[in-house]
Amino acid sequence: MGWLSAGEGYEVALVDGRVAARATSGRAAGRQLKSLPRALRDHPEVDRLRRFVEWLDRHATACVAQVDSWMVSSLPVPTGLLARVWPDEAWQSALRDLVVVGDDPDEVGFLRGATEDGELRVVNLDGETVRLSPRTVTLPHPVLLPDLDDIREFAAELGIVQRVEQIHRATWQCPDDLDPKATEIREFSGGSFRSRFALAARASSLGYRVSGGYSTARVRDGDHTVEAGVWIGEPYWQDTVETGGLTWHDHNGRALPLREVGPVAWSEGMRMAAALYAGRTIEEGKNA
Repeated sequence: MGWLSAGEGYEVALVDGRVAARATSGRAAGRQLKSLPRALRDHPEVDRLRRFVEWLDRHATACVAQVDSWMVSSLPVPTGLLARVWPDEAWQSALRDLVVVGDDPDEVGFLRGATEDGELRVVNLDGETVRLSPRTVTLPHPVLLPDLDDIREFAAELGIVQRVEQIHRATWQCPDDLDPKATEIREFSGGSFRSRFALAARASSLGYRVSGGYSTARVRDGDHTVEAGVWIGEPYWQDTVETGGLTWHDHNGRALPLREVGPVAWSEGMRMAAALYAGRTIEEGKNA
């Protein structure tokens, strides 16, 4: 975006995500000013640019949220769609360096680019840049990636930083020795918070939905949608509360036996419970 006239003697533009000004006359003509002059702070062009910055921020947040949703659900994403959104810097930032898998399960690599005709440029796990043209790709949840530790090590060698948390996302594997009748995990129960409001606020700040007495996360796991829930107390309870058990329910509201919970739903439910529990009040002198 170029410089825009903003009254007599000044121009304004977006520079590094903020509104900047420069003089158009006098000794400082053509030089960017260190701060916005008082005379411009309420100028219509400045207000318009500020509102545009706010929109860009919302757009970037929405792109990250959508890509995160694709990754958590591991749903196939049309390659043509990635190609269409790639020129947008916000989409590109959210997608760059995510692990993608093509038609062949061995077509695994870090996404580096997408062309207009739907061809993807990917750095594979041998360190070679290859081009893929599958109809769809998946952005797999890390719990589904074989050799995840090796992928993390290779990403560190490449200096990869992902805007959407994928390969460094905390994961949990479902244990093999579960009670066939068990429907609840209490590993992260008993975390004390000064009020129900504080616990609900933590859940919301982490991106989880608060519904009734629960913090919930809805996850698509394979062909099924599962909702994980952690008890956080009655909505209008004012005193100290503790995190409760973690359960999973199907789309009909049936509590799932733990052995029926899929790997992604298990990992995401445990991730939510652990994140809530981590914010608990720890009394001085007690172990964390």
